[in-house]
Amino acid sequence: MIILLILLGVVVVLVFYVISLYNNLVKLRNRIENAWAQIDVQLKRRWDLIPNLVETVKGYASHEKETLESVIAARNAATTATGPQQSAGAENMLTGALRQLFAVSEAYPDLKANQNFLELQEELTGTEGRIAYARQHYNDQVLKYNTAIETFPAVILAGPLRFTEREYFEADDESRGNVQVEF
Repeated sequence: MIILLILLGVVVVLVFYVISLYNNLVKLRNRIENAWAQIDVQLKRRWDLIPNLVETVKGYASHEKETLESVIAARNAATTATGPQQSAGAENMLTGALRQLFAVSEAYPDLKANQNFLELQEELTGTEGRIAYARQHYNDQVLKYNTAIETFPAVILAGPLRFTEREYFEADDESRGNVQVEF
C-alpha cells in the first residue's frame, strides 16, 4: 500500500511538472506573439508617416523622382511582408530608402528648414527608436522561448506538442552600410 501511494505521488508530481512546463512554453510563445504585435504597431506608424514625408519632399526635390519612388516602393513592400524573415528584409530595404531620402534632403536648404519636414523627420526618428526597441524586445523573447524548447526536459515535450523554433528579426548586411548619394 505504501509503495502504491509513493508511486501515485510520483505520478501526480510528474503530471503537475509536465503541466507547468507546458504552461511555461505557452506563456513564452504568447510573449513572442505580443512582441511581434508591438513591432507591427510601430511599423504601421512608420508606414503612415512616410507618405506625408514624401509629399513634403516632392515640393522641394521634384527632380529626385527615383529616390521618392524607391521610398514608396519600399514602403509598399514592407506593408505586404509577412513573418519575421520577410518583414526584416522589407524593413531593411525601407530603412535604406529613407536614409537615402534624408541624405538627398541635405542638398535642399529650404527643405531642411521647412517646419513640416522637420516635424515629420523628428516623428520618424522617434518611431525608428521605438521600432529598434520593439525589435530588441522581440528578439529577447525569441531567445527565451528558443532556449526553453531546446533545453532538457522541455526538449522532450516541445516537439510532440508542436513548439517550434522561432526566427529572430535581423538586419541584413546591406541595411547596415552607409548610404551612397551622388549629386
